[in-house]
Amino acid sequence: MRIAFFEVHDWEIPVLRNKLAEHQIRFHSGKLDDADFSALQDVEILSVFIYSRVNARALEKLPRLRLIATRSTGFDHIDLVTCRGRSIEVANVPNYGENTVAEHTFALILALSRHIHKSYVRVSQGNFSREGLTGFDLKGKTIGVIGGGRIGLHVIKIARGFGMEVLVADARQDQFLAELMNFHYVPVEYLLAHSDIITLHIPYTKETHHFLNAERMATFRKGTLLINTARGGLVDTDALLAALDNGTLAGAGLDVLEGEEYISEEQEMLRSEHPAEVLRGIVRDHILLRRENIVFTPHNAFNSREALQRILETTADNILGFLGGNPRNLVG
Repeated sequence: MRIAFFEVHDWEIPVLRNKLAEHQIRFHSGKLDDADFSALQDVEILSVFIYSRVNARALEKLPRLRLIATRSTGFDHIDLVTCRGRSIEVANVPNYGENTVAEHTFALILALSRHIHKSYVRVSQGNFSREGLTGFDLKGKTIGVIGGGRIGLHVIKIARGFGMEVLVADARQDQFLAELMNFHYVPVEYLLAHSDIITLHIPYTKETHHFLNAERMATFRKGTLLINTARGGLVDTDALLAALDNGTLAGAGLDVLEGEEYISEEQEMLRSEHPAEVLRGIVRDHILLRRENIVFTPHNAFNSREALQRILETTADNILGFLGGNPRNLVG
């Protein structure tokens, strides 16, 4: 089977070669968007990460494609409608980073609650003053978890370890788990109005675009913290800036940003059909990132050694399962 991997790091290549030794594999460090599609006409299986846009235009240039194995949980970078029309299966990696992302969520929370980022900058400049660095305890605070899936459940476990009260909003509810782990399912509106910290753990879809908009942020408690390790598009950046300006939000811990792909690579802006709007978004994001009450990491919540190994193993298993007539982790 002819397989093409994109967005691959050097250390990943021997692992994948070993797992898929019987197949013809090509490795590319760049994104699919920059590929020479004339050399990919015979590719039957494609594996990408989140920065490759597998849209209708790209799929047209891959006539023999049968499977897309994304090395991520999210799959909003893949045109599922076109894939269905072409009978192309799509598999993801749903379970690689539940504890990994949850731990990073609390790294962001603690950075904000104890001013870790400000303290580091201050000390690095030779200033050992504690003025303005008084933080707050997590014990007794209420955390609102939007999305009680695998990652959300790990967030709940950690929060309970800190002695926090936990509210959860999720369409699917497991009352046995709620009793066992001592948390409460509530409507989103209640959660937003009664949480000291709000953290997002839901997928990004057309329905969840700007899930947290100006109207919903207006219901927050004054001085709430917002944490987003899911997808940037879940949060309306204009509304986020306004909430920070008026004190509704005391701070935000962000591993993702709306339009982050345009910040990381300027060529993406040139490919956009609306470059003026993209430029506005870039400027807006830079304004956001300059704020002292923002902690930002570069889409790094998944990035632990153990999680990266699980991603590769699951991706290889997804490919082998598909080829063996036992497909797994299919989406859409």
